[in-house]
Amino acid sequence: MKVLVTGGAGFIGRHTVSQLLEQGYQVIVVDQRRGDHKLSCDQSVTYYEADIVSEDLEQIFAKEEPDYCIHLAAQVSVPRSFENPHLDAEVNIVGTINVLRMCVRYKVRKIVFASSAAVYGNPGIYPIEEKCTLDPQSFYGLSKYVAESYIRSFADQYHLDYTILRYANVYGVREHRTGQDGVMTAFVERMAGGMPMIIYGDGRQTRDFVYVRDVAVANALALGAGSQQIFNISSGVGLSLLELSGILQQLCEHSISVQFMPQKPGDIDRSILSNDKARNLLGWSPSYSLEEGLRAMTVHEYGVKKKRGQPFTTSLQDYSKITAI
Repeated sequence: MKVLVTGGAGFIGRHTVSQLLEQGYQVIVVDQRRGDHKLSCDQSVTYYEADIVSEDLEQIFAKEEPDYCIHLAAQVSVPRSFENPHLDAEVNIVGTINVLRMCVRYKVRKIVFASSAAVYGNPGIYPIEEKCTLDPQSFYGLSKYVAESYIRSFADQYHLDYTILRYANVYGVREHRTGQDGVMTAFVERMAGGMPMIIYGDGRQTRDFVYVRDVAVANALALGAGSQQIFNISSGVGLSLLELSGILQQLCEHSISVQFMPQKPGDIDRSILSNDKARNLLGWSPSYSLEEGLRAMTVHEYGVKKKRGQPFTTSLQDYSKITAI
């Protein structure tokens, strides 16, 4: 079976591609990133450097005729969506429409779409269930909401099967940095360099953190389950940014200062997503604990800094200490 993964060279995309290969799928990656990384050299992956909004996408679908599509390509930064709402809409809405058109035209069996907890806004009822009223507080959240609506409309009009996955805050080891990598990556990177952690707002806002490998498993599961359904992919646990900074300080066994900055536009106050539906109907549940995820991230970050000869804090030279949460 052929699976075309848009955004397959990205953070979630790389882990998803690895998961699909482990399960025996033939994988086609479409990503606008330059093909100068190991994915483009992997003989088991067919790699295309292309933008989902371009006409090149049809040539790829026509040549490859994929059975399934996992649509991960997106503009994922909330601040950037305010700075450039046109770009946000072009990639997340127009790009999704283009992918949907190709899926219909080339008879793709199913599309799995990467949506976001940002579509919920601040509903006031927690944990948030999929049936909750949607009220996005950012252009990014709005673009994901509109993309979901187009997917459901294409399903009604053209009988295209789909599964929509609303991710919580995805974290994990990143091979490449974009400058918009999320609070967990920023905290770990600054901790490893002995710099203060930066918190936007008072730090009491909560987030639901889910490890990237668990997200990749959900993407693969959705190819064969959850037809015409929407699922939260989350840990189901809320953690404040102050609590997170405290956990990381325990992890590195030394004091780290915290610097507070004004809250960013579109930042939500509380995010805890129920994953009951995914457990019951998709057969998915998170398998990585916060301890395991943070350990992997921290060991990676310290290893990168050591390899590059960059300064790093000394208390984690014995990586075996990275156990306590």
